[in-house]
Amino acid sequence: MLVQPASGSEHAQATVRRFVPKGMMAPFVLVTALFFLWGVPNNLNDVLIRQFMKSLQLTRFQAGLIQSAFYAGYFLLATPAALLMRRFGYKSGIIGGLCLFGTGTFLFWPAALAGQYWFFLLSLFVIASGLAFLEVASNPFIAQLGEPETAARRLNFSQAFNPIGAITGVLAGTVFIFSGVELTPAQIAAMKVAKTYSSYLRDETLRVVDPYLVIGGFAFLMAILIWRCRFPAVATESIQGSSGNSGFKYLLRYPHFLTAIFAQFMYVGAQVGTWSYFIQYVQDYTHRPEKVAGYFLTGTLFAFGIGRFSSSALMGKVSAARLMGLYSIINVGLLAVGVFVPGGAGLWTIFLSSFFMSVMYPTIFALGIEGLGENTKIAASLLTMSIIGGAVLTPIMGLISQRTGSIAHAYVVPLTGYIFVALYAFWGAHLRPLRREHS
Repeated sequence: MLVQPASGSEHAQATVRRFVPKGMMAPFVLVTALFFLWGVPNNLNDVLIRQFMKSLQLTRFQAGLIQSAFYAGYFLLATPAALLMRRFGYKSGIIGGLCLFGTGTFLFWPAALAGQYWFFLLSLFVIASGLAFLEVASNPFIAQLGEPETAARRLNFSQAFNPIGAITGVLAGTVFIFSGVELTPAQIAAMKVAKTYSSYLRDETLRVVDPYLVIGGFAFLMAILIWRCRFPAVATESIQGSSGNSGFKYLLRYPHFLTAIFAQFMYVGAQVGTWSYFIQYVQDYTHRPEKVAGYFLTGTLFAFGIGRFSSSALMGKVSAARLMGLYSIINVGLLAVGVFVPGGAGLWTIFLSSFFMSVMYPTIFALGIEGLGENTKIAASLLTMSIIGGAVLTPIMGLISQRTGSIAHAYVVPLTGYIFVALYAFWGAHLRPLRREHS
């Protein structure tokens, strides 16, 4: 009996089924929406760094602690999140994460009234603790919600909504947090004499409250929607406890996963550092006002978003690892211009680096958890913990900037990060397990 070849329409439908299986569209859409949601506060930090340098009179190093507090939440809560989800499942972890996230945003109100920097850092830590739950759950859930061959494409597609959230966050911060008032030293001195400077600083600090209250409201709304949605059991939940080969020690058998942790650490440090000081770079080397610099940052996030969507399409023709390796090499060249040719040319090369960095986080994640079976949740938590790279490398950039007097020199840090991502793409991702497991 001859088998007729599938028509173009049937082939397209089969492709869709492989990408998102039947009956899983609702949870896929809701979890994908979370990628948008957590992109908003992630990149509002870049606005906060500039705003708090002004309203709380911080140095660049002190302002860089915003990212340290934020990513410390990811680091410390990722493993507890994974352990809880091994017991209660992805859905419970997502709902708990959204409630923590919303609580942290609401803490911005008393923090602003108190005018204390440590209170803001605590609020950011609580926000990031909630986001740790969301990332530990959402990334592997999306990767496993279908056939393994399409995991990297599926995760890149969902992650593509993260920069849309980032753009929304930076744009909202630029419009609603930045007042556009930048005082000269003479104006500050005059306001101090008139005893109005403290009132000005307080008003600038309070500008951060409203955007965070709105974000918190959306977080609690999403928690309700996900609570009411029926979630399927994905592969690792349905086989949980089947072999007993689960736990941290078993992950040591997978060098492709271990190298993914370091690659992710360096990538996140490169990404966070690039965006954290981009506004300052624009102001230092092109002398644009803060609002214009904020719009430049919004533009680079648009490039990031375009990169995510286009890379998801390109992965139908080019392997995920090879594409990431090529993009990493391109970014090394772009950042080299930003470091050694500061000014208009450097601004635009750093701007374009966001397009090429876009593929890296989801691709490292998908390649890192490939083939880990029931160890996936623990592996996801460790990959999420590697986000601590943002907390470590961003203050280092601030220190380099202070010591050298040049924010351009600080961009050697993300440049180095892309070198390590390239090494992972061409070498680390292809390492095989050290020995076979026996059931």
